[in-house]
Amino acid sequence: METLNQIQDQIVNEFILYDDWMDRYQYLIELSNDLPIINPKFKTNEYLINGCQSKVWLNAEFDESKGVIILTADSDAIITKGIIALLVRVLSNRSPEEIMNADLYFIDKIGLKQNLSPTRSNGLLSMIKQIKLYAIAYHAKMNK
Repeated sequence: METLNQIQDQIVNEFILYDDWMDRYQYLIELSNDLPIINPKFKTNEYLINGCQSKVWLNAEFDESKGVIILTADSDAIITKGIIALLVRVLSNRSPEEIMNADLYFIDKIGLKQNLSPTRSNGLLSMIKQIKLYAIAYHAKMNK
């Protein structure tokens, strides 16, 4: 299995192929199609991420046999859905420790934060924060 950083490097290499941000936004939209479908039972207010302008639902389940967190997500906004798809691609199937300690350098390397509106940028930070909170919770539960 690829490491967290190998996946981030792949993403950076994919985005380098696109010269301008209109093409990169188009690619984000394409990535939204690759997001694994979230179970409709998780598309409730309980799973909504606070701080996002658009609706983003995120579910995290711990696979005890593998010791990893499986993330599923969805959004009602297509670019936001592409952003959460990137985060799921990098952080799903990782141990709580890996997620808690992840340096998500790909975000800066592809220029994502700089090219998002302030509200989408806040949403991105909220998504990361929520994923890390799930990791902290599962880590604490494991070490009881």
